[in-house]
Amino acid sequence: MTAKNMESRIVRYGDFVPCRTAFIDAHTPGSDQKENFTIIGGGVSEAVGQHVHIKETTGFNIGAAGQPPKCRNSLHTHRTAEVFFVLSGRWRFFWGNSGEDGEVVLNEGDVINIPTGIFRGFENIGTDYAMIMAILGGDDAGGGVIWAPQVIEEAQHHGLILGMNGVLYDSKKGESLPEGIDPMPTLDADQMALFPKVSTKEFVPRFVARYWDMMALADRQPAKVIDVDGMLKDRPGFSLELLREGSLAQPKYTTDRHEVLMVMRGHWAVKWQGGQTSLAPGDVFAVPPGLARTLTPSMSGEASLFRVRNTDDEAGPTMDFATAPPSRR
Repeated sequence: MTAKNMESRIVRYGDFVPCRTAFIDAHTPGSDQKENFTIIGGGVSEAVGQHVHIKETTGFNIGAAGQPPKCRNSLHTHRTAEVFFVLSGRWRFFWGNSGEDGEVVLNEGDVINIPTGIFRGFENIGTDYAMIMAILGGDDAGGGVIWAPQVIEEAQHHGLILGMNGVLYDSKKGESLPEGIDPMPTLDADQMALFPKVSTKEFVPRFVARYWDMMALADRQPAKVIDVDGMLKDRPGFSLELLREGSLAQPKYTTDRHEVLMVMRGHWAVKWQGGQTSLAPGDVFAVPPGLARTLTPSMSGEASLFRVRNTDDEAGPTMDFATAPPSRR
């Protein structure tokens, strides 16, 4: 495969195309400066004009969120996995029907596997614009976002209405729901009562992995971060590993799985018959199955990357924890 063909499978961090109106809280004060990036697969954006870098899905989607300081993403939930790692900055994640059941602060390189069936939000609590990278389970990422009722209600005060077709309409721009499309209903009290309360004590040990713990475990082999026997035990339809220098005893390897490389730190060289490339922090590379490749850090110093592979497991609720959230349809 030529370098030109492979380059079409790489999304460089500097080429990420943001969408500033991707979700229903795009006009809500405190959330109106966030940017959404859809890198691989359609993601869960509610904006018709969302740019998708690589449309091919592999059993999971890759996206990102960029936010300035004090900007937050409103309470929502998913039917399949939502996994983040912090590429830059310092972030507070919070959860619960009102966002007050628990919270945890994540720093650069940390991973959080937010369980299905609970509302979650996140906020940049650092001093600069910051980025988190996301992995969403399933080809269609679970069919969309389920918003907490108060998020939908507040958004309407600022002109945004979400249709049952999953599309946003902005009344401030003269848009309205098309004929035959009803507004997305809010969950009622009985439905909200089905969502469990999860304490910080229950949450953090099971769903958070710290960067330097992962780096220590990746000394001589890839650190299994999310897997049935990983640091965070789950079967979301994909596995997640962290690699560093020395993680691969044989730097040349092949797999029949779809593999996505997401660089955290340093620069990495990827070589294959017919070409080679270099990956920098934030770059995302969708490597096709069956391609023999060599993967090594290309410079001295700290180097790490996350490797995502599809598995035979079906995307769905978090393993042994919560059920999928109640349907709003």
